[in-house]
Amino acid sequence: MKLLLAIVQPTKLNAVREALERIGVRRLTVCDAQGYGRQRGQTATYRGIEYKVNMLRKLALEIWVDDDVLEGAIEVILSASRTGSEGNIGDGKIFVLPTEQALTTEGVVGPSAL
Repeated sequence: MKLLLAIVQPTKLNAVREALERIGVRRLTVCDAQGYGRQRGQTATYRGIEYKVNMLRKLALEIWVDDDVLEGAIEVILSASRTGSEGNIGDGKIFVLPTEQALTTEGVVGPSAL
């Protein structure tokens, strides 16, 4: 079992969630996040005054997947989170982390119970 940490634009949440559901992935946590990468922020205007926004709003998705659907999950996240045909800077990133065990208040559970 792996944990996918996907950073995506907020407007792409429903598309990613629906794409994951189509391939049978139903373990998902969504967290608000802020950050910057190559975009290094952007300029915005409020009441006629221009200012720089250094931290851009994103969503961090924590997705637990079985090893046999890992590659498929990565592909659907990539395709659903792109803002253009090739993707653009700021579309996000995906990190793949090993998951050795999960703990609940009842104790250690297997991957199928996550």
